[in-house]
Amino acid sequence: MDLLNCIKEAGIVGCGGAGFPTHVKYGGGPVEYLIINGAECEPLLRTDRYIMKHLGEKVVWAAEAVSELLGAKECRIALKKSYTEEIKALESVLEHRKSKVRLAKMDSFYPAGDEQTMVYEVTGRTVPPSGIPLDVGCVVSNVATMLGISDAAEGKPFTDKYLTVTGEVKKPTVLHVPVGTSFDECIALAGGAKSKKYFVVSGGPMMGRRLTMDQASSEVVTKTTSGIIVLPENSPIAQKSVISIQHMLNRARSACIQCSYCTQMCPRHLIGHPLQPHKIMRKLSVSGDITSILTDKDIQNAAICCECGICEEYACPMGLQPKRVNQMLKGALRDAGIRYERDKDAVYRAVPEREGRKIPASRVAARVGVLPWYDLKIDDCAEFLPTHVEIPLRMHIGAPSEPVVSVGDKVEKGQLIAGIREGAMGANIHASISGKILSVTGERIIIERAG
Repeated sequence: MDLLNCIKEAGIVGCGGAGFPTHVKYGGGPVEYLIINGAECEPLLRTDRYIMKHLGEKVVWAAEAVSELLGAKECRIALKKSYTEEIKALESVLEHRKSKVRLAKMDSFYPAGDEQTMVYEVTGRTVPPSGIPLDVGCVVSNVATMLGISDAAEGKPFTDKYLTVTGEVKKPTVLHVPVGTSFDECIALAGGAKSKKYFVVSGGPMMGRRLTMDQASSEVVTKTTSGIIVLPENSPIAQKSVISIQHMLNRARSACIQCSYCTQMCPRHLIGHPLQPHKIMRKLSVSGDITSILTDKDIQNAAICCECGICEEYACPMGLQPKRVNQMLKGALRDAGIRYERDKDAVYRAVPEREGRKIPASRVAARVGVLPWYDLKIDDCAEFLPTHVEIPLRMHIGAPSEPVVSVGDKVEKGQLIAGIREGAMGANIHASISGKILSVTGERIIIERAG
């Protein structure tokens, strides 16, 4: 079986973002650059760093194989130059293999791991607004995706996930657990939370999903789960999360001083996109009805926001929430059937001030209230086999997978339990433990471990 079909059959999806099916991403034709993302965009997360340090041989093998598959002229593993141990480990692998893969060492700024920011850093090319890296001859994949591809080539489907559990836990750690393991069990594996009540972020502190303790208790590890951050119940992140949409809009209308810092610091604006959050905030402040301004071009530019959070967590001196405004406008534009259309005649170039406006990751961590855990050295990895798993059928962009098993069926780890609908974009899903099917719904498949 060729590598592309191995990737498809194994159910590999992008591990660094929304879970785009990898076999679809790689079906777009020859590229100039294959960029492997090892920058670990968000503060606190250590998953990719662990993989590069301890499993670099598999990452490099997959990078070489995918480069050949795509006909890439250049392959770069992009990571921060501050990752000295990871760089040393990878350089040793590259030298041993006499590999043509090279390292691209970036400054430690946020969001260095953002796909379009990384393309600019490595190649100097700006991905056009609403575009993808392939538009400028690039494909970007996460190091964890490379690990999955290496396993797929050996006949192992995507069943287990590396992730970081950190923050207010007794022993921050990297975990390697079956897909479908509960967040509660993951937190327990990190020694448990330090307090009885806490707040949880699934992913990183800037872009991750924010969950109350009760919400987190029903969450499970998916193919795209990169981390679980446990925070005090009264942390700044938790407090901002409870602000109602209406209150947020009222504050935006009454308190925006049009300083334009949100635009000046916006990573998308800095690489040349026409996104200007301060203009969106201004027009929102004079409008009584959001639907009445959806035809405005500045408002429509909200669609190209990457939701990195710099505007509201770092730039705004008034504590307003431009990112959340953009998220709301994205939904309104979608509901109105308005699709973003870029100016096809425009030339997109980074602004001259970009280099001086890169924000150190440590300062972002301080501003968002997670600095106490920023410099934690996490190099342990715990394995775990739960008594049951609850595997979601939607862990990727596209259509949910369709079950091919029934209640009562016995399955082995790695067996296909949900497949891609005919003609749909999706990803296969496999049993992450051996056992018995307890439940099959439109949302999840529950497996009870054998024995």
